[in-house]
Amino acid sequence: MPGSDFRDPGSRQANMKSLIIAIDGPSGAGKGTLARAVARRLGFHHVDTGAMYRALAWKVLHDAIELADEASVSALAERAEFDVLDGRVSVDGHDVASAIRTPEMDAAASIVARQPAVRRVLVERQRALGRLGGIVMEGRDIGTVVFPAADVKIYLDASPEERARRRATDPAHTSGKGTAGIQEVATALAERDRLDSTRAASPLSVAQDANVIDTTGLSIEEAIERVMELIHQRHP
Repeated sequence: MPGSDFRDPGSRQANMKSLIIAIDGPSGAGKGTLARAVARRLGFHHVDTGAMYRALAWKVLHDAIELADEASVSALAERAEFDVLDGRVSVDGHDVASAIRTPEMDAAASIVARQPAVRRVLVERQRALGRLGGIVMEGRDIGTVVFPAADVKIYLDASPEERARRRATDPAHTSGKGTAGIQEVATALAERDRLDSTRAASPLSVAQDANVIDTTGLSIEEAIERVMELIHQRHP
């Protein structure tokens, strides 16, 4: 007869597959790299919610809608078809994975992301993606708004200098500007931080029960291992 602390391995595996892992933090902290790697390790789906806002901004500009027209943008968000699972980024059949990674799209996405009606629509879409579990979801309000009861909450940060260096040398975001563009990128990141942390709807903030990891000076593998340790501590 098993003791009271017996846990069936099959049940334990099923429980792991139902987890929702929230990874939040500012631009350049390493959310995307880490979230993708953790999802692969666990066999989970990866959802980049920032890509959803960027894809919407791309579609707004494509359809010649004013970025600041909250009613029209939220209506578009309601009817658009998004695919932001596991590295895919498309909206209404348009593959925009490369097109959305530019400074111009950073600025456009920030405008639409500040609009409460837009956030209400996209938050519901993000919750729908996570309802079945087995999800690593990254963004700026996952642990505070989208999934406040997430099984594991991580908040990634890094020094402003480190974040600017990473973003300036990342071809996916800046077409490889290199070190010459670090100051320009640092200025843009500082402005994005200000907008994200002061907006009325779902501002960037650290959830009270989040595990904060400063990735400054950490290798990618070291950051991944820290997150995996936290996951296994919470759900052995």
